[in-house]
Amino acid sequence: MRRFDILALTNKGKKRALKIGRLLKEIKKRELIQLTQDLIRIPSVRRQGQSEQKVALYLSRLLEGMGLDVVVEAVEPGAPNIIAVLHGESEGPCLMFECHTDVVTEGDPSEWKYGPFEGRLVGNRIYGRGACDTKGNLAAAVMAVQAINQSGIPFKGKILLGILVDEEGMMTGVKHFIRHGWANGIHAAIICEPVDNHLCITQKGALRAELITSGKMSHGAMPLAGLNPIPPMISILEKMRQLEEEEIERLGKDVFLGYPSITPTVLQAPVKGEPQLNVIPNQCRALLDIRTIPGQSHEALKKQLEDIVKEEERSVNASLDSGPLKEIRETLEKGLSRGMSFQSTLNVFEDRPWTRTPREEPIVQSVSKAIRSITGEEPTYGGVLGATDGTFLSAWAGIPIVTIGAGKWMIPHQKDEWVSVEDLDLTAKIYAVSALEFLGGAGSRI
Repeated sequence: MRRFDILALTNKGKKRALKIGRLLKEIKKRELIQLTQDLIRIPSVRRQGQSEQKVALYLSRLLEGMGLDVVVEAVEPGAPNIIAVLHGESEGPCLMFECHTDVVTEGDPSEWKYGPFEGRLVGNRIYGRGACDTKGNLAAAVMAVQAINQSGIPFKGKILLGILVDEEGMMTGVKHFIRHGWANGIHAAIICEPVDNHLCITQKGALRAELITSGKMSHGAMPLAGLNPIPPMISILEKMRQLEEEEIERLGKDVFLGYPSITPTVLQAPVKGEPQLNVIPNQCRALLDIRTIPGQSHEALKKQLEDIVKEEERSVNASLDSGPLKEIRETLEKGLSRGMSFQSTLNVFEDRPWTRTPREEPIVQSVSKAIRSITGEEPTYGGVLGATDGTFLSAWAGIPIVTIGAGKWMIPHQKDEWVSVEDLDLTAKIYAVSALEFLGGAGSRI
């Protein structure tokens, strides 16, 4: 009986290996290269006068030709989401591959070694804006789904390709996708982003905020006639830096994500109009890029930031109404400062929670098993330092997510962006086998 069980297990393993081998033969490297180049050659920088319409329509025609059920759904004028579904032979779970069509600005094209939208193949690299982030991985996901379809290997449930707009901006595409019910019934999602084919099971959260301090405009030679909003801004930012240090001390270093941060990225005074050396502006503005790690409460953090801002407002206004400053102002400026007050406002205009998916989740197990099957090695686990569309799929829709894809960590958003053909080919294979593992096509537990 014992010998029979071992033989049965061996036969089961052989069948699984044969299915995987059959599937991987359907992934053609030349087709993967061509699709990546085609996508790069359709510029989809999200800027005024240009949109993601052309690349979305190109993909919708391609996916319809592959036999998928395709829906083109406008998020805003010229910016449609593409939802394409491949159905299995029977009822079962739904696995989503999530990709985006937009790319960041190319900057000055003359600084690129090759044209940013040429999609040039040089040796083992494909160059162009979006090659790494993330049109290469989009092409890999499409080729993976095509390979599953062409292999004829039966699987349960369905595969949903969610090709969404505006990931690089306010993520309006994924928000629209969720609000319009497309996330309902999705059991797991693979987020197709450049992470060097590491199996990323966590990602940082983000708060984006605008801070404005308001005083009174005056001559630089007579500062007491006005109220300078810049020193209070500096004081607030310094207290926020101290809060950052306290959070680092409290939480330590996350094994995949590093430290939390509170980073001013824009400082502007005046907020409107032209700055001038001898003019005290009436307002000062800062933009804050705040990154969080597991263990931080966004609500608690927002309250701490708001408390810092309001305390500074109370302190500045108290100084206007008492002590030597009041006397000096009234003497030198003959009462011109009376009635002045300092105001400060903090507007958190975007809240992207951190995510963490346990290793026990079926999607993590499926991708891990796929990597071992293809490479013969254990996966390298990691985390995503920035937010992705997966942020909202996890936080708003409760979908377990993993992030994996070709592309070196530091390549996105730079000139001469590139992706390795070999890495991209491996990504397509990981996507295809992961889907079969999750949906039972490889003979796994589901």
